[in-house]
Amino acid sequence: MLVMKDIIKIYKNGLLELKALDRVSLTVSEGEFVAITGTSGSGKSTLMHIVGCLDRPNSGEYFLDGEDIFGHPDERLAALRNLKIGFVFQKFNLLPKLDALTNVEIPLIYRGEERNISRQRAAQLMERVGLGDRLHHRPNELSGGQQQRVAIARALVGDPPLILADEPTGNLDSRSGAEIMELFKQLNNQGSTLMLITHDPDVARQADRVIYLQDGRVIPSSGDIAAKREVS
Repeated sequence: MLVMKDIIKIYKNGLLELKALDRVSLTVSEGEFVAITGTSGSGKSTLMHIVGCLDRPNSGEYFLDGEDIFGHPDERLAALRNLKIGFVFQKFNLLPKLDALTNVEIPLIYRGEERNISRQRAAQLMERVGLGDRLHHRPNELSGGQQQRVAIARALVGDPPLILADEPTGNLDSRSGAEIMELFKQLNNQGSTLMLITHDPDVARQADRVIYLQDGRVIPSSGDIAAKREVS
């Protein structure tokens, strides 16, 4: 599904250089639910931007669904984002003047799908996330948890092989956050591949696997360290 090898990302500010990612390598298999966690400044957001084809590294390799990503022009990367990746953001990123159904439709509209087909598919996804009775509500008429469900439906509507969620519970109260995590686990059980970025260890532990970042590097978990000691 997703293979990254020796990814390096350097940001430059005048003469200063910041190595945001330092030879990061990771693999995510189809159907996995993986959490990426670490403190602020550890490289989580940079990694997500590269995984999501929103940014390019300085060096390294990245294969998504078997396709070599970094040789593509920007236009092809935009098409790949639309076809292969569904995004869920901390701040929902819903268009305030559009109702929930139309917000969910947007990825299919960009693909040029016929409107009756895109609306039917969007309505199905709204039902799937438990908001079949909120199709024509605008974002300001929905709770935070409901807005995040709309965002999840939008991420799923194009049937992408990979869902990326960036701090999806960060703007929610504990109850709404728990409901969203339950929804993610249901989606994963139904076959979706999920990659979740979070600074919250309690949220991260609900994934099948946790990858820790520190100073732009993947560090072994305590379980990995224990396993290495046992083998040695």
